[in-house]
Amino acid sequence: MERRTRTAPPLDGPIERIAVFRALMLGDMLCAVPALRALRHGFPHARITLIGLPWARALVQRLDCVDDFIAFPGYPGLPEVPCDPRALPDFLAQVQAQRFDLALQLHGSGGIVNPLVASFGARQTAGFFNEHAWRPTDDAALYAPWPEQGHEIHRLLGLTDHLGLPRRGTQLGFPVLEEDREALAEIWPGAREGRRYVCVHAGAQLPSRRWPLERFAEVADRLAEDGATVVLTGGAPEADLVESLAVRMRHEPVKLVGRTTLWTLGALIEGAERVVCNDTGLSHIAAALRRPSVVVSCGADVARWAPLARERHPVLWQPMACRPCSHSVCPFDHGCATAIEVADVMRALQPAPRRAAPLEHVLHV
Repeated sequence: MERRTRTAPPLDGPIERIAVFRALMLGDMLCAVPALRALRHGFPHARITLIGLPWARALVQRLDCVDDFIAFPGYPGLPEVPCDPRALPDFLAQVQAQRFDLALQLHGSGGIVNPLVASFGARQTAGFFNEHAWRPTDDAALYAPWPEQGHEIHRLLGLTDHLGLPRRGTQLGFPVLEEDREALAEIWPGAREGRRYVCVHAGAQLPSRRWPLERFAEVADRLAEDGATVVLTGGAPEADLVESLAVRMRHEPVKLVGRTTLWTLGALIEGAERVVCNDTGLSHIAAALRRPSVVVSCGADVARWAPLARERHPVLWQPMACRPCSHSVCPFDHGCATAIEVADVMRALQPAPRRAAPLEHVLHV
């Protein structure tokens, strides 16, 4: 257990009800688990409520560092979900009725969300700020400067450090249960037949973050020729993308796109020999479950989002002047993706002792 020096003043009065605001997608949420764990151990008797995007309710039901959940309907200026301003009054009334003792802004640098979190009506608020962000005057000392560098896990731990809460490790959490494994076997009996399988995930929320399908197909075929069953994964909106990948392959894959829940997907990753994916939420599930993966990072900030376990999860990336990318679709030649060759991925998929030379395009964070 790491101990950190408090830089904020002590919190005022008993802390029995805590709200944490982080309304982001899967990978972002998993990176917050170490900070949530520090918060839980710092306030073992408090009731902790996550305020997040609706999908996160399923995650909260499994995390022992969070007790309750309130769905966030979106807010002007936040891109994760479309905002319906008509839903905000009822949302704020629901949050304010909880009479939180402390509301934590664990979302980001604070420019948009600090005023939002202040409107939750908590007795005290804490969070991050940058030079453009407003802070409540009475609670200003409880806000930590937003770290512009470093891994997301460490950035978020900066707030719990600031509040004097000891760290409880940096490992992610993704608890898979036996019922998830049984549900997966009903979807795909091969999951319990003892066969070797590799998960290939070609999707990503933005097209600019996707490695070319024909290269994923070539990697998948080579894995199949090595004797592994190739399982293609993805959410229902990625069905066409996954079908386009499958038709490019010479070998027949198992297609589970749109057929898994959050937790059967976890059970699938848990049993996989390896995972090949873009820099997306699936890579964080593999990291949480300690399943070897190779991540092709197109456009993302690798130092911020790459898995911390360097040998288990090599990340292939090409330095570019335009990284990190702010475009949904690359307006240039997508050089960050095309620079990564099939041969690079196949070398990264080899067990570490068999690697003949250091990998090109690899950053171990």
